[in-house]
Amino acid sequence: MTVPGRVLRLDLEYDGAGFSGWAHQPGLRTVEGVLRDALATLLRGPVDVTVAGRTDAGVHASGQVASVPTASDLAPARILRGLAGLLPADLSVHGVADAAPGFDARRDARARRYEYRVLPGPPSALRRARVLHHPVPLDLDALAAAAATLEGTHDFRAFTPTRTEHVFFDRTLHRCAWERRDDELVLVVEADAFLRHMVRVIAGTTLLVGRGAWPLARIAPLLDGAPRGAAGPTAPAHPLTLVGVRYDDA
Repeated sequence: MTVPGRVLRLDLEYDGAGFSGWAHQPGLRTVEGVLRDALATLLRGPVDVTVAGRTDAGVHASGQVASVPTASDLAPARILRGLAGLLPADLSVHGVADAAPGFDARRDARARRYEYRVLPGPPSALRRARVLHHPVPLDLDALAAAAATLEGTHDFRAFTPTRTEHVFFDRTLHRCAWERRDDELVLVVEADAFLRHMVRVIAGTTLLVGRGAWPLARIAPLLDGAPRGAAGPTAPAHPLTLVGVRYDDA
């Protein structure tokens, strides 16, 4: 039996260290490629997978969402159990459900939320794969002020590589804030959509303000189409995690 027009919603997480990003690339291990192969085995045929946020190499996800059109009548619970047996330890699906007809994880997303973790002071051997060790003292008030300047709708071309497929650079940041969590400082960024490397450049740029290398006044001029070289460095990928995707029904 087949189910025409059926779309599955998958909620998934992954450790990005062992993947060359989300998007399929011939000859490379990617999240999309591994997940698609497992689904093809389980659903007995090729599948298309659309994801809410296409993460870069080394970036993690705890709240990623994907949509998968399928004509299979396999029950969501059976698909969930089957994927648990087929996927590697660094990629797991923790929710499978029938979505509304036509659901598209990328197109229907209203916001994506990322977190970037920084550990000031002495390094941590156990957290080294999830945090950016920052030995220089950081001023949380300065970080917060720099991040707040970025909220709203702006031209963020200074925060993405010059060589890019993007042609439209305006993005709306619903939230951009640094907060303290125990001994870590965490950058929380939620936006309608992101440019490539955008959160990592936001992290690298605001950290310059936080350690006193830049005055706060250097941030605002970046938001009106400044070139990439005007902003700060691209921070490393490993402390970045996609933590959630918001839809109209959530």
